[in-house]
Amino acid sequence: MIGFDYGTSNCAVAVMEDNKPRLISLANHGRYMPSSLYAPSRDMIVNWLESQLAGDAKLNFIKERQQQITKGQSALRELAFDGIDTNLDFGQAALSRYLEDPEEGYYIKSPKSFLGASGLHPQQIALFEDIIASMMIHVKQATELSLQREVTQTVIGRPINFQGLRGEESNQQALTILTNAATRAGFKDVEYQYEPVAAGFEFEATLAKESRVLVVDIGGGTTDISMLLMGPQHAQSVNREQDLLGHSGQRIGGNDLDIQLTMRGLMPSLGLDTLSTSGKPMPTSFHWQAASINNINDQTDFYSPANERALKELIKQAAEPELVTRLLQVQQEKLSYQLVNSAEKAKIALTDHSQHQVDLNYLSNALYADVSRDTLRLANRRHLDSIGKLIDQTIEQAGCQPDVIFITGGSAKSPVLHDFLEQHLQGVPVATGDHFASVTSGLSRWADKIFK
Repeated sequence: MIGFDYGTSNCAVAVMEDNKPRLISLANHGRYMPSSLYAPSRDMIVNWLESQLAGDAKLNFIKERQQQITKGQSALRELAFDGIDTNLDFGQAALSRYLEDPEEGYYIKSPKSFLGASGLHPQQIALFEDIIASMMIHVKQATELSLQREVTQTVIGRPINFQGLRGEESNQQALTILTNAATRAGFKDVEYQYEPVAAGFEFEATLAKESRVLVVDIGGGTTDISMLLMGPQHAQSVNREQDLLGHSGQRIGGNDLDIQLTMRGLMPSLGLDTLSTSGKPMPTSFHWQAASINNINDQTDFYSPANERALKELIKQAAEPELVTRLLQVQQEKLSYQLVNSAEKAKIALTDHSQHQVDLNYLSNALYADVSRDTLRLANRRHLDSIGKLIDQTIEQAGCQPDVIFITGGSAKSPVLHDFLEQHLQGVPVATGDHFASVTSGLSRWADKIFK
């Protein structure tokens, strides 16, 4: 049995050993595999997945995906004829392969961000199931290789609300996709636990007395807030519903912080906030579409032929055409992920440094953008305010003030966030754990309880 954090930013797995969680090394990924996949062609993902299945699972899959499999076989023949490697890549290897030639192949980062999206067609839902099943198979195989035994039971972390506009309908759509993918990957028993609750379980192991803990979990795609009653007398219970005093969540995560930093810190080098030759402000919609890597509709629009034509016309109207030409380059060379990845690296660098110089040489020789913690703070002022409102909602729902704030998640290391929390809840101590491992460790603790 394992705790499986299928995260927006990273995937991680933990098991309980000697009453303590241990994160598993996932082959050459280490303990954390970036949630990314690269395929030489999108159409051949289904064929790779079929090759990993056996028995009835394989026969049922072929029956469900016959049309896609036939289409994928054509893609495989073309790739083989051109001498292109037809393997899938995962994690950092996927990003590296994408960066080698962004115009070729199919790269997806953080597919979890799309699972609750409105208006997904059946073919798109099937594609996401196949992408996630492929990633889960890869993680499961690496886990079993590390443990030297089969793994069939898992608790998977879930946000309070997935990214989506339809509330509980979006949540159910996302959970159905995840469950179908996990079952296809070979898990026989699949359960879920709220990610902030799981993170709270890990913090609970450090408590000596009962405490009201406000868990602030800022992941790659969502921010989840929970008020939990925790302590030694609660830790052994297998029913913690009465201990969950309040919770709230919204689609604000590390990806959004990266996108906002991209817009405020990097996009001015691509013509954002410049003027036309007539003195009017240039439109900003193209820049937003380019940066919105977690919005499937924006990305589809940005890379459309119509947008390419519109950008070429925009260059003719620009007072600084050389800047807007860089945005056209992003469109033509499919550099959205690379651009936001530059902002993400800058955000991480700003954890330890008050300023950072972003290398944009892939757009123009000797092109750099200077960003600072103030840039990050101003870029995400609206998101920070939204996090504050989530905290207030959770406290109101719980009907009590917290004794301590426990902050976790990949973005929890940011001094900008720490400063905000200390100002928003003055006088309440802020505790931190392993920002990346808390959820995974808590999931393994819950798996150990419910599957015994």
